[in-house]
Amino acid sequence: MIQFQNHTTTVFQSALYMTTSAIIQTNEAIIMTDPNWLPSEIQEIQDFINNIQGDKQLYIIYTHSDFDHIIGSGAFPEAKVIASKRFDDNSNKAESIQKIHQFDQKYYLHRSYSHVYPTVDIVVSEDGYTVELDSITMTFYQAPGHTDDGLFTVIEPCGLFLSGDYLSDVEFPFIFSSYKDYVNTMNKAEKILHNHAITTHIPGHGMTTQNQQEIQKRIDSSKYYLTLLPHDEGELENYLRSEYSFFEGMKSIHTDNKEMIYRENSEEHL
Repeated sequence: MIQFQNHTTTVFQSALYMTTSAIIQTNEAIIMTDPNWLPSEIQEIQDFINNIQGDKQLYIIYTHSDFDHIIGSGAFPEAKVIASKRFDDNSNKAESIQKIHQFDQKYYLHRSYSHVYPTVDIVVSEDGYTVELDSITMTFYQAPGHTDDGLFTVIEPCGLFLSGDYLSDVEFPFIFSSYKDYVNTMNKAEKILHNHAITTHIPGHGMTTQNQQEIQKRIDSSKYYLTLLPHDEGELENYLRSEYSFFEGMKSIHTDNKEMIYRENSEEHL
């Protein structure tokens, strides 16, 4: 289940959708993203944290509110939660919890903790908001487009870029809230790469990379897709099939993305 590990960072990867949970150890805290998916996987993460935590404070950064990214929140009641203001203001919290219940019912899963929507302790409401601990600085950026409550995190001097459900090597852009926001968020990601000394990129789905060319390729691939999408008449499908091994399982998302653009354009002309 451990996908990547060095002296400060451990990335767990779920068997489902290659979903990641990153754990960063500092001198005074443990920082985690999006604990997920299956009960046994959550237990493995809990055991890992228990072995390293000591008296350190646990922080959880939620990259966005999709139910698969908050599904393990109830297992860590002692954590201080960091998330965007829109995550905190989410009017569909009950719906997110209901999706978790439905998932567990569908697959006959028992959990040792209750399902809860995370209560946010540190609310990020603007780009460049920072949280400083003795040895690190976390800088946050709003990242709407996939969902409207997305959050990018840069952790320095570790050189970490936590991108949530953007810049994956196994998923093309999933546009659930706004095409135009997604385009702007990709431009922001490129600025982050240029303005910070990024050495490690951890996506919400897919492989961690320390290859600068690979990080740039993920940005370029997303921008390429977004540029062609409004004018796509079928040619993008061949590109996606060649680039993404699991395209057949995601094909409907590509259709949904085109419908999203149509709706946004229609609303503009009302």
